[in-house]
Amino acid sequence: LSELGSESAKIKAMGIMDKLSTEKTVKVLNILEKNIQDGSKLSTLLNHNNDTEDEERLWRDLIMERVTKSADACLTAINIMTSPNMPKAVYIEDVIERVIQYTKFHLQNTLYPQYDPVYRVDPHGGGVLSSKAKRAKCSTHKQRVIVMLYNKVCDIVSSLSELLEIQLLTDTTILQVSSMGITPFFVENVSELQLCAIKLVTAVSIF
Repeated sequence: LSELGSESAKIKAMGIMDKLSTEKTVKVLNILEKNIQDGSKLSTLLNHNNDTEDEERLWRDLIMERVTKSADACLTAINIMTSPNMPKAVYIEDVIERVIQYTKFHLQNTLYPQYDPVYRVDPHGGGVLSSKAKRAKCSTHKQRVIVMLYNKVCDIVSSLSELLEIQLLTDTTILQVSSMGITPFFVENVSELQLCAIKLVTAVSIF
């Protein structure tokens, strides 16, 4: 899926995606939707009290692999839809909604807690720290896989703004996209995402 994501970006840049068979492209999008769904609701912030540290790390690695795979599926689907001169049949509402659902979930539950500790929930139910105290305790070190996921999600958010310029979306979908575009401005340490969100919010306002 990672390879498919990068190859679809190249085909999009070359402007030849529309030369592919519409029937096959729609079939690919439906398969991609299943892959997006696989990681769309998986929580990466695990804390199994009965597990050893090694078991928890292995479990988390497995979850992150599925979440990253789903991000690649999102990117591939969006690359197909935002390519020039694509037929109407490729703008499948269920696929678009699934991409938005995935992105919103992992922004809120995976990335915001990693980049801004104010969004973290204490698994042990400890006392609530103030925003400043939480941010002061935050480590700037990030796992490579989290940084990679962050960059992929930034690309998805940016590509969603392109999709808004091409395809008319339902009011419900637009509301979800709007909240996704506004929330990053209340989160610290996500400047790249905020730039992508500006594009998204601008596209929504024009819409």
